[in-house]
This record gives sequence, structure tokens and C-alpha cells, in this order.
Amino acid sequence: MTATPSSSAVRALSLEYKSLQEEPVEGFRVKLLNEDNLFEWEVAIFGPPDTLYQGGYFKAHMKFPPDYPYSPPSIRFLTKVWHPNVYENGDLCISILHPPVDDPQSGELPCERWNPTQNVRTILLSVISLLNEPNTYSPANVDASVMYRRWRDSHGKDNEYPNIIRRQAQAAKAEAEKEGIIVPLTLEEYCIKSKTKPSGQEPQVGP
Repeated sequence: MTATPSSSAVRALSLEYKSLQEEPVEGFRVKLLNEDNLFEWEVAIFGPPDTLYQGGYFKAHMKFPPDYPYSPPSIRFLTKVWHPNVYENGDLCISILHPPVDDPQSGELPCERWNPTQNVRTILLSVISLLNEPNTYSPANVDASVMYRRWRDSHGKDNEYPNIIRRQAQAAKAEAEKEGIIVPLTLEEYCIKSKTKPSGQEPQVGP
């Protein structure tokens, strides 16, 4: 049986969604999967210029729990992403989305985990940071983690890791172009913050 969303969760998500439409996070597009459901979002990440992910357009689903912001959302990539902190099924493993329990085995401090002061904006910025600086302490994808460490420790001589990511970024860019989406390739294009209006009606705020 699915828990009924709290009115505070509906209100929080409505305000956050509106804020992200008016002031987008650099390198991201967000939209509701279904206009009637504030608890499932489609997030698209543009690969930052001057990184391995340059030119990529990576889609993900963000799912919010009924008691948000007291519990964290989850993120699952729909686009193939080869990364130490992304599981084979696309689930993203990142400290900020882990409940704030004390787990010495994880290598994470409770302060690095989720707390109700976090929001979608801080999550998205953390995701970009993680893409470029993977956490190899407790990887979700062991093979990608080993490959990343080989590349890092060889100072770029072992290129298997970056080659896979660049191929994925190029494939993702081709898919974006089919959808008529222009992927930013320069820092100037990437940093442009356009003020966009949500399509259709604004999400309804609960009582």
C-alpha cells in the first residue's frame, strides 16, 4: 500500500519545481514526468565542457518519497552512464541521497548524508561534482572504479575509462539532437541561464 503524500511534501516540491523553472541550475533541465504528479521528475544533465562528459545529454528519473524532504529522493539514469557510482541498472549511489544513519562500513560521515535542509538544487550540484570526482571508496560499479583508478594513477596513459565515457557522451548527444535539443559545447553556452516558463498550468499546491 502506497503512503499518502504529506501536504508539506507537495508544497515543498511545488515551490522547488517553480524555482528551478524560473532559475535553472546550470547544465540541467527538469520537467515533471506527468503534470499531475509532483513526485516523479525527469532530469536531463548536460555534460560540462572541458570534462570527459562534454557534449553528453544524460537523462535520469528522480523519484521523491511521500514524506519529502524528511527522506531523500532517488535518482536512476535512463541514459547509459559508465561511472564508479552508478549501478548497472542506472541507480545513482551518492552520499547526499543516503538516509542520515551512522554506518561506519560505508566510509561516509552522517553530515555527508541527506538532511531536510537539502533540496533538488543541492542534489543536482552534487551529481555534477560526483561525475567528475567519483567516490571509489565504496563503488556501485567495481569495474568502472578499477578502470577509473587505473586511468588516474597512470596520469592519463591508460585511456580505457575516458574512451568509454566519451563514446557514451557522443551517443547521448546524437540522441539529444534527434529530439531537437542543442547540447552546449562551450563554457559560455553552458553557463547561460535562461528564464523559462513551465508549460501548462503551475503545479497545484496542497492544503
